[in-house]
Amino acid sequence: MDNKLKLEVITPYGELINEEVDEVYATGAEGDFGVFPGHCAFMTALRIGSLSYKKDGQTHYIFINRGYCEVLNDRVLVLVGSAERIEEIDIERAKAALARAEERLRRAQAGEPDIDVERAQAALLRATTRIQLATRLVAK
Repeated sequence: MDNKLKLEVITPYGELINEEVDEVYATGAEGDFGVFPGHCAFMTALRIGSLSYKKDGQTHYIFINRGYCEVLNDRVLVLVGSAERIEEIDIERAKAALARAEERLRRAQAGEPDIDVERAQAALLRATTRIQLATRLVAK
């Protein structure tokens, strides 16, 4: 694996990625970060966002839903609650989720007591991120 990283993205539903890549970028809880071969070891939490990686000069994007990332000098292990390649994102489903989340937040602002605002905000962020990533694919 000369000048390559082993990227593994694992969800409770199985392994999404297991490839040798050139570089990895992710949405960390403390900020976005990039990893190249030979990087120092660290571990960080991931927030709802994206993970991208370059392989053979091409950039690939994945939606990630919270988790953890362990970086070693030649390996990036990503454990997340869920993940989707952007070509697998159902834009209509994401738009429907966005509308539901916005409605829940409107109801919470109006004073409805049984709305979990934190959960609605996370749903809003997941839907928005999926739409942004899927739109990136369409724009290519």
